[in-house]
Amino acid sequence: MILALETSCDDTCAAVLTGAGEVLASVVSSQGVHDRFGGVVPEIASRHHLELVNAVVDDALRQAGCGLDDVTLVAVTQGPGLVGALLIGIATAKGLAAARRLPLAPVDHLQGHVAANFLAPEPVEPPFLCLIASGGHTLLVRVTDHRGYEVLGGTLDDAAGEAFDKGARLLGLGYPGGPALSALARAGDPAAFAFPTAARVAGLDFSFAGLKTALLYAVRDLGEEETARRAADLAASYEHAIVEALMARVERALAAEPGARLAIGGGVAANRRLRARAEALGVQVKVPPPELCTDNAAMIGSAARWVDPVRHPDYLALDAYATGRRHRAP
Repeated sequence: MILALETSCDDTCAAVLTGAGEVLASVVSSQGVHDRFGGVVPEIASRHHLELVNAVVDDALRQAGCGLDDVTLVAVTQGPGLVGALLIGIATAKGLAAARRLPLAPVDHLQGHVAANFLAPEPVEPPFLCLIASGGHTLLVRVTDHRGYEVLGGTLDDAAGEAFDKGARLLGLGYPGGPALSALARAGDPAAFAFPTAARVAGLDFSFAGLKTALLYAVRDLGEEETARRAADLAASYEHAIVEALMARVERALAAEPGARLAIGGGVAANRRLRARAEALGVQVKVPPPELCTDNAAMIGSAARWVDPVRHPDYLALDAYATGRRHRAP
C-alpha cells in the first residue's frame, strides 16, 4: 500500500494506491486564494500547504478505508516546483515514514506526469512517446522504461500552460487562466486571428513567447471596447495556436518513429481541443482522465513503484529541488 503526497505548486494532494497501480483514493485540495494576485504566490502557497496537508492525508486514508498501519511505502514529490511548497510535502512524508520506519520514495514531478499513464485500469506500457504540457513545463519525451525517459524537445521560453495563463490575463480572465480561456473559446472562431505557432523553430523544441506577444499586440491594436467584443474569437484563435504548436512537434516526432504510440500528461492535457486534436492523429493515443492530468498524488504514487526507495533514516536528509532533471531513463 502506497501513500503519496504532492505539493509542488498550489494544490495539496494525497493518494493511496496499491502496488499494482489501482487508485484507492486521490484527494486534491485547491487553495483558491491566488486568483486575486493573477498567479501563485509561493509564500502563500507554502502556508496553505502547511494548514491543509494533514487533513488531506487523513481524508485520503479514510476514503481508501485504511490507516497508516496499512501503508508500506511513502512517496513524495521532490521536485521540480516551488521549493517552499515542496518542503512541506517532503517534511510531512519524512515524518509519516520515520514514525513507522517505512521506506520513502522521492519522485520527480515530471516523471509523475508520465507515470499517470501507468495507472490501472488501462495502463499503457513502454515504449511510447509522451507529451508533457503543464503550467511550468512543456516536454516531448521518449519513454522506453517505467523508470524514466529521454527528452526529445523542450520549451525555449514559456511553457504551454504559462502561455494559457498569460493569454487569459491579457483578456481580463481569472486565474487559473487555462480553463477560463478554453471556456471562452467555445463561443469563438479559431480562424478569426492568425496567431503564430513558432513553425520556424526547428526540431522538436517549443516556443510560446512570440504567440504571447502577438496576442498583446492584437489586444493593443483592437482597443478595449473591440477586444471585449471579440474576446471569444481572440481566445479561440489563441487556444488554436497553442494546440497546433504542440501537435506540430508531436507529428514530427511520430513521423520519425513509425508505429509509435502517444501518451499525454500535464494540466494542458485536460484541454478539450488538444484531446480532440490528439485523437485525430491516426495513432494509438492514451490521455489520462482530466483529474489525473492536473497535479495529483496518484501519479506520484504510480511513479514511486519504480523508484528505488530510501531506507530509514537516510531520507531524513532529503532535500527539494526547484528545477532540473534528476530522473533519466536507464
